[in-house]
Amino acid sequence: MEKIEITTEFIKLEALLKFAAVTGTGGEAKLLIADGLVSVNGEVCTQRGKKLYPGDRVSLEGFEAEIAKA
Repeated sequence: MEKIEITTEFIKLEALLKFAAVTGTGGEAKLLIADGLVSVNGEVCTQRGKKLYPGDRVSLEGFEAEIAKA
C-alpha cells in the first residue's frame, strides 16, 4: 500500500487520483469515479469531490493508498 502525504487538511478524491499519477487527467479520474471503480475506506465512492483526510484509504484496480499528513 502506497502512502500519499498531504500538507493540507484534506484532498479531494479526483485530485488524489491525479496527484498519485493513477490517472493522467481530471476527466479520466471523473470517469473512473462515476463508473464506481474507486473505493474509499472499503466502500464504493461515486463523489469525485469527496474529501479525504489522513487515515483514509483509497483503492482502484490494483492501486491502494493511505492518506497521511506530511
